[in-house]
Amino acid sequence: MLQNIFKNMPPVVKNLLLINVVLLVANFVFLSQEVNLNGILGAYYWGSDHFQPYQIITHMFMHDNQGLMHILFNMFALVMFGGQIERVWGAKRFLIYYLVCGLGAYLLHNIVNAIEIQNLLGNLSSSQAELFMKEGFEHIDNGEVFTSMPQETQLGLYYAYNIPMVGASGAVFGLLAAFAWLFPNTELMLLFPPIPIKAKWFVLIYAGLEIYLGFRNSAGDSVAHFAHIGGALVGVIMLLIWQRNRNKFY
Repeated sequence: MLQNIFKNMPPVVKNLLLINVVLLVANFVFLSQEVNLNGILGAYYWGSDHFQPYQIITHMFMHDNQGLMHILFNMFALVMFGGQIERVWGAKRFLIYYLVCGLGAYLLHNIVNAIEIQNLLGNLSSSQAELFMKEGFEHIDNGEVFTSMPQETQLGLYYAYNIPMVGASGAVFGLLAAFAWLFPNTELMLLFPPIPIKAKWFVLIYAGLEIYLGFRNSAGDSVAHFAHIGGALVGVIMLLIWQRNRNKFY
């Protein structure tokens, strides 16, 4: 059955699935050699010393190797929703849409990152901020902190600059938006709770939950909620533009 499903997948969805799985396996292999591909191909904040322009694209093919649910959910959604969308749009339009949604996820996530960084730096004096930006990251890497500065502020700045964004979730949320746009009344069967719900209501509820969780910003929540919102938002903007210019797509 799996062989038939794979065989019947449209080409872009099939290749995206393969790239994500291959890179997940590659990351496991490289980790045994103490090389973390997520740290190389994941997308850092554009003000970070670790940032490289290619990461804006490569991050959406990498996943957290500590939890398989991340990639399982994203690939399930890619196949389930993306396959239908690619059959309607064709390979070229689908790929452009997918990649642009991923770029939108990175953009919104890091706009929020930039705002948070400015708020955190506002908790420090100019001399403290200069000292921390020069020496703080190295201190935290060594398990140290500056006792004269709020530890929460130091860790917040460290994570903002040094933890990369990985995953296809932003692009996948764009697919959810497109599926609800193209097939609004298609009923989806939820697992929890096991009830049917129309695609348009499912996506609206899911998006609302992501917005709530993003602004709530709970301690210990490592999910990039604004990346999800960014992918869906850019997707909706593209859909509106394409609807207005149906004969002028390219």
